[in-house]
Amino acid sequence: MVKERILIVEDEEDILELVSFNLTRDNYDVTGVTSGEKALDVVEKKTFDLILLDLMLPGVDGLEVCRTLKSDAATNEIPIVMFTARGEEADIVSGLELGADDYITKPFSPRVLIARVRAVLRRHAVPTPADDTPLTFRELSIHPGRHMVEVKGNSVNLTLTEFRILHFLARRPGWVFSRYQIIDAVQGQDHIVTDRSVDVQVAGLRKKLGPAGALIETVRGVGYRFRE
Repeated sequence: MVKERILIVEDEEDILELVSFNLTRDNYDVTGVTSGEKALDVVEKKTFDLILLDLMLPGVDGLEVCRTLKSDAATNEIPIVMFTARGEEADIVSGLELGADDYITKPFSPRVLIARVRAVLRRHAVPTPADDTPLTFRELSIHPGRHMVEVKGNSVNLTLTEFRILHFLARRPGWVFSRYQIIDAVQGQDHIVTDRSVDVQVAGLRKKLGPAGALIETVRGVGYRFRE
């Protein structure tokens, strides 16, 4: 069985060693580098299934590495999980909007790290459903072609914007989206969507969905995701 390849970009040697040890023990093929420049160089020479990227790097920082990789057709499909300090909410949002898939805050548990890595790899192994594909999550059903949402077989009356937000999140369970990403995806004629109104829309959406509204999770300081 071919091992999945992971690149770790982290300038703190102790963290790099800890992450490398745990991922290697979990049967991944791990490469570690300590700078953004080294990361960009090694990606040109070797293929990877996932990149763990620290944001606070000397020289070329993590956001610039992310921007470079996501703007290159040869590397833009590689999933990126960011390492961040707890106070870097603005950087988390910037990274997600550049195309990063998830983030892990420092300090972190090795078990959480492994779980996040597995989840991101699993999501990328499954194609995103087409826009018109019906989606079902336990008691919640979404029918894009019919513009219908049902909870336990009962129809739920949503506005166009509420439906678009729900459908956008539900097509990518587990993915974290910033409010601005949601705005770009769901902007409609029935409602002018702003970063603040996204929160209002989500609150109304959860209320209408009842218990199924818990499937929409708030990611504090960042945005929202649909529970995986």
